[in-house]
Amino acid sequence: MNDLGISQIVSLAPAAIETRKTGDPAKIRDAAEQFEALLLGQILRSERESNGGWLGSGGDAGSGAGDSATEFAEQHLATVLAQGGGLGLASLIASGLKQPVSEPQP
Repeated sequence: MNDLGISQIVSLAPAAIETRKTGDPAKIRDAAEQFEALLLGQILRSERESNGGWLGSGGDAGSGAGDSATEFAEQHLATVLAQGGGLGLASLIASGLKQPVSEPQP
């Protein structure tokens, strides 16, 4: 995972904690979808980088504008996939966050 991915995860952590405190179902679902989109984006990026480009062509490697456009497209695709159900992670995460938070017993 690169630095950008880690910083995105770290920036989402306080929002996820605050969402769990408020219990707003829409915020919980949104945070879960954002997290799933982040994971899907990392999977797409990893696949592209491991094969030298999409479809193994290697044609998009090395061009700055092409790399930026490809990264933007991957990010958008990941977001759309997560909003459409994706791998089902957002639903699992949201249901876990909706469970009542119990105070730890001393």
